[in-house]
Amino acid sequence: MRTGKESVKKLPISDQFIQELKSRTAIEEVISEYVQLKKSGRNYMGLCPFHNEKTPSFSVSPENGFFHCFGCGAGGDAITFIRKIENLDYVEAVNLLAARVGMTVPKDNRDDGMGRLKTRIYEANREAARFYHKQLYAPDGKQALEYLRKRQLTEKTIIHFGLGYSPASRFELVNYLKSKGFSGSEIIAANLANQSKKGNPFDRFSDRVMFPIIDLRGNVIAFGGRIMSDIKPKYLNTSDTPVFNKSRSLFALQFAKNKANGQLILVEGYMDVIALHQAGFENAVATLGTALTNEQAILIKRYCDEVVICYDADEAGQRATERAIGILRPTGLRVKVLTVPNGKDPDEFIKSYGEQGSARFRMLLEKTGNDIEYAISKLRTEFNTDIDAQRVEFFNRVTPVIAGIDNPVERDVYITRLSEELNVEKSAIANLVRKKFRRNESKLRNDEQKRAANELSAINNKMNKEKRFRLRAASAEEALIAVMITNPDIAVKIVERVQPELFPTAFNRSIYEILSQRVKSGREISLEDISGDFSVDEMGSITGIVASHPRENDPAAAAREYIEVLEDENGRLTPKQIEQSEPQDLNEYIKKLRKMKDKR
Repeated sequence: MRTGKESVKKLPISDQFIQELKSRTAIEEVISEYVQLKKSGRNYMGLCPFHNEKTPSFSVSPENGFFHCFGCGAGGDAITFIRKIENLDYVEAVNLLAARVGMTVPKDNRDDGMGRLKTRIYEANREAARFYHKQLYAPDGKQALEYLRKRQLTEKTIIHFGLGYSPASRFELVNYLKSKGFSGSEIIAANLANQSKKGNPFDRFSDRVMFPIIDLRGNVIAFGGRIMSDIKPKYLNTSDTPVFNKSRSLFALQFAKNKANGQLILVEGYMDVIALHQAGFENAVATLGTALTNEQAILIKRYCDEVVICYDADEAGQRATERAIGILRPTGLRVKVLTVPNGKDPDEFIKSYGEQGSARFRMLLEKTGNDIEYAISKLRTEFNTDIDAQRVEFFNRVTPVIAGIDNPVERDVYITRLSEELNVEKSAIANLVRKKFRRNESKLRNDEQKRAANELSAINNKMNKEKRFRLRAASAEEALIAVMITNPDIAVKIVERVQPELFPTAFNRSIYEILSQRVKSGREISLEDISGDFSVDEMGSITGIVASHPRENDPAAAAREYIEVLEDENGRLTPKQIEQSEPQDLNEYIKKLRKMKDKR
């Protein structure tokens, strides 16, 4: 975001084009492609795609052209939404929305900065994928190819996933890419190479079987590599780059999304995914060398209603399963847990049954219980319920599991089942569950009240950290900004009267500076028009400001009141400043306040 002392940089895309795009784009239609929305008065509501929640707090306003989540604070126009959910920059998001309505962004308006770098990284990754695949069939790739064939991968599967080999030499890929016109800085930016102490690039991956990671648009965005020797780490992945964020990506989702049919299978590694796809389970995906993230859970939710977790049965796999359940369930997904017998992973299990492997795995899949059944079954193995003391402890541990179920009918089903299986009065179990459920609800209410109190005090406001010290002034700043955006017809008069220096907090002042400069230039200041001037997080804060200030009945009069507050607050010290001031300085400050009061 720019400060007021800088001139307003011409956006990479003209205002006229954005206005036309805005007129053709219904924000509720764009967002409904990612979020299930329900009409609520003039607006639409849904579960936020940017954080886990059980109660919808994500609001879309077609009338005002913006979305806002009252839970996590995300917000903005349709462009901001696409930027955030697709992890795109401003120009890429505009291109995507333009293509959606049959428009083409003029070439002379395309960004030549970050957009060009991303394009070059995509191109470098594509060339690297071709290089690695070719090396797999070269003499140096013999061991890697034998490894893949030993894992019983067919030629069709190897080609389908674009598998390859990175030579042991640390310069072959770098030299190849340089011969294709890529600079050392571009190769390093793509994380295909590291930089030596002397500043020279050398191959990041060495002597590894390579797994290209492809996004939903078919771009190669990263790689995973399995070492062919005993050197650690066994698997090495691309670090985050301008085109890749491992927390927001899933291996093979570009294939699985078209085969999901309402269900995705979540496994641990590349080879498990590839083996399942080869066996006919083309709805399998994997995380990329990290534990499941909230962003990945939300991404999964976009393509299915049910997810089957199929992690390793060892202790680490069980911990990962429990963690994944806690992340997936709040999204509203149905969660199942498939435990492969004898501690095998899916790949080993399928191969152990030869031609019957696929049928056997499908039987496991069909008999798989949900996450609640998995949790209860796991607890059963920890306690001997024939012993009274352990039976009591079992119920103490199982009660929170059942209390965590939102659906009362589903809760009753498990209470009844446990009552019959363990010969315990249903009412006794129900009472335990009811108490825990109420405690959960009470905690949620307390957390919500605490969140609301923190919001009012601005103690956790990350974007405007000064607000908590200048609460009255910052509130007036925000109200004035909201009036300008929702009533652009009076913005000119506000700009004529108010200089940016009247805003005591830097974040709100920077917003006002950009708004006032646009007004002076005769440009629009709606949320859609200014989204190119701010980051995604900044747009979330600005949208929150607008969303929390309903349209004024008399905006001109309201603006005057807010300006008077700012004028009154101008020059006032914060409590911390007063505490640190010398006595003589405080006397001068008091005299100044009295003069201000006399003038009014």
